[in-house]
Amino acid sequence: MSTRTQTSTAHTPEKGPRKRLTAEARREAILDAALEVFAQRGYNGSSIDEIAQAAGISKALIYEHFPSKRDLHVSLLESHVQEIFERLADAAATSDPGEVRLRAGVDAFLGFVETRRDAFRMLFRDAVEPEVVGIVAAVQRQTAAAVAGMIATEPRKGRGDPRRDAKAIEMLGQQLTGAVQSLALWWGDHPEVQRKDLVDSVMNFAWLGLERLRAGERFST
Repeated sequence: MSTRTQTSTAHTPEKGPRKRLTAEARREAILDAALEVFAQRGYNGSSIDEIAQAAGISKALIYEHFPSKRDLHVSLLESHVQEIFERLADAAATSDPGEVRLRAGVDAFLGFVETRRDAFRMLFRDAVEPEVVGIVAAVQRQTAAAVAGMIATEPRKGRGDPRRDAKAIEMLGQQLTGAVQSLALWWGDHPEVQRKDLVDSVMNFAWLGLERLRAGERFST
């Protein structure tokens, strides 16, 4: 009597169709990939081919959303610039004393640097196109204006009051903005430093000097 040997085969479920991303989700995926490539290689060193590979899509699909590499770069910059402006606006919108608001503003900017390191490198390292230069200049102008506003609204002390001289306030805003931006670039090479320590350093450098200015002290040769 013969016996039949039966073999059982495991049923492999069929894969369903891949879920198509919405146009908005696809655009965000392209921007994320572009940020990574631009931050690593710079604008001139990057190509649409590399961005397409990083995003896992075809180059033609990128061109459906962005006409050129420049348009993609500018769109990416503008989205992060808007985030910087919103963070600074939130810090400046309170009724706290100028010292508190300035500290909050510095912390907000450095918070962006800490959580968006790729975006910060792309913004301030690789301004090669006229549009990009204009965007970075707008960041610096608005940041300086926000800082100057925090200084100008601080209550008067003693005879010295820098609010009387709009240009003096503007210069102070520019100086502090440049100092914080330079410190943020330095931080990229020293990531072990805590953000709070950077904020403390800025306030020790800036606010103590402002206190003396408002008290009427001036450097003289």
